[in-house]
Amino acid sequence: MNTSKSKTEPKTVKPSAHPDEELTVLEYVKIFGFAALMTFFLRLIVFDPFTIPSESMLPNLMVGDYLVVSKSSYGYSKHSVPLMSVDLFDGRVMESPIERGDVAVFKLPRDNKTDYIKRIVGLPGDHIQMQNGQLIVNGVPYERVRVEDFIIKESENTNCLRFPRHRVEGSDGFECHYPQYRETMPNGLSYLTLDIRSQGNADDTRVFVVPEGHYFGMGDNRDNSIDSRWPSSQGVGFIPHENFVGRAITVLWSSDGGVSWLLPWTWFTASRGERIFYSLSPDEAKDEN
Repeated sequence: MNTSKSKTEPKTVKPSAHPDEELTVLEYVKIFGFAALMTFFLRLIVFDPFTIPSESMLPNLMVGDYLVVSKSSYGYSKHSVPLMSVDLFDGRVMESPIERGDVAVFKLPRDNKTDYIKRIVGLPGDHIQMQNGQLIVNGVPYERVRVEDFIIKESENTNCLRFPRHRVEGSDGFECHYPQYRETMPNGLSYLTLDIRSQGNADDTRVFVVPEGHYFGMGDNRDNSIDSRWPSSQGVGFIPHENFVGRAITVLWSSDGGVSWLLPWTWFTASRGERIFYSLSPDEAKDEN
């Protein structure tokens, strides 16, 4: 009688993944997807980054500044939410007041697309006028005191040759020396402005009456800003309430224009260190040097 010995083949057991092992591709996709969703949400609802392409807001904003704009400061409209600049709704929701003296970002009224930034000097119903370079609101001249020149080094982002009489040769290249004033509102808050030309094109204006639901914005660089002093066909004109995107809070970082993203050391050599976290609120004390 033949007998056969049964043999049991050993089973191969796949070890379970250790928690510290590399993530799967799907898990990476989930992580990056969540990060992208959070970034989109923050830009949609809370903050938005902007860059400054012109000198119309000197001395408070420079070409090459990267700033943060609070979108919740004024509530939300179809212009303050990405992908929503269509006629889904009118007006603003969760509305908060726009204050005189705010530095605000808004959509240019004549195209409702281009982002502009100006200081709000006129509220609905205000009477605004410029006389000899002095701002007059509702018949009250704003205090205007000459302070030390605003000095900025000539660079790829700053061309002093536009105003050659203010171009001065310094120990480390040319500098722009611009006449600077501190403008103070009746409530005591103040900010710095420039008056580059003694008789600028808009140093003397008619009286503007701001319509209901609109605002009046001006650049701090008064002789180099196309703003509400010009009609909407040429400049900004009156700014509709729903066109506001948000209030500019602070400068995060600033470059003189010499940055090459492929050369990491230029991230530091071209950086304006004194601009980092520079506050744009009018009630903050500003250095007048």
